[in-house]
Amino acid sequence: MLQIHHHPQTCGQLLESYRGGRESATGSKLRFEGVDGRDVYNITAAFADDGAPVLAGRVEARDTEFSCVKFFRRKEGGGQKDGSWQVDEALPELALQDPFYTRIGEELVFGGVRVIEDEQNPGKIKSWETVFSRGANVAGLQPFLVGPSHMKDIRMVQLADGAIGVFTRPQGEKGGRGKIGFFKAASLEVVTQADISEAPLLEGMFIDEEWGGANEAHLLANGLIGVLGHIAWFDEAGHRHYYAMTFALNPDTLERTPLKLVAERSDFPDGPAKRGDLQDVIFSGGLIRNGNGSADLYVGASDAEAYVITIPDPLLEYEGL
Repeated sequence: MLQIHHHPQTCGQLLESYRGGRESATGSKLRFEGVDGRDVYNITAAFADDGAPVLAGRVEARDTEFSCVKFFRRKEGGGQKDGSWQVDEALPELALQDPFYTRIGEELVFGGVRVIEDEQNPGKIKSWETVFSRGANVAGLQPFLVGPSHMKDIRMVQLADGAIGVFTRPQGEKGGRGKIGFFKAASLEVVTQADISEAPLLEGMFIDEEWGGANEAHLLANGLIGVLGHIAWFDEAGHRHYYAMTFALNPDTLERTPLKLVAERSDFPDGPAKRGDLQDVIFSGGLIRNGNGSADLYVGASDAEAYVITIPDPLLEYEGL
């Protein structure tokens, strides 16, 4: 059953539960062409654009955090999991990080994080904001909303009654290292930056020393929202540890299930990291539910690579609630 409050479980407790029941699977590395040797990571899952699959990814040189988002198409002859993705030069390049998408009505809603450089200290980032665009397809995207300064992990989902569910992730005085908020809006048009700032927090999700956010929201068959997100902590050396997690939320009562981990970095092959403190990091990019009890989870890894892994569909159990 769904509950309103839980005593938050730590990353360590969640990891113990996950490792105890994990089915063994290893992720496959995604390869990208047309990026001049730059890294591609923090990807979306593949999604249909005018009937053909595309995938958006953060493209960036190893020694900088100033990146762009490019759109890729699967190369001919590549299978679902293997093979390479090629930049589609006909689609726009966006000055963003960490892309995401959803569908609301007939429209594609696409977003990412825009970083703002410190003019006094070139090469340093002074702020960031989440930028949303909408359109019939990728080529037709037009910006329509900018989130509050210094907020990432804002995500939207169309609910069963047509309303829009919005997940937020304040940090600082309201959210500490990062907590998840939620509110409902009647339509995309009425969502404002103030609404996002003022959204109430979902209580009892994270201890104050840890943090998390929503990465993708799925409307489930029973009207609940299945959330793919992340939970993270710093160790004593200042290294970051990020895990993929899910939970389900009742958008009307805010009752929710406990968090559960669905993947960690060691589920994927070893590979390079952007920095030493990012080795044990995966970014929950997106989840494709296959309809046969499995799901394909797309992740960025160690701020340097991207992978896909087939796992038991973690949202299925929520549809039986």
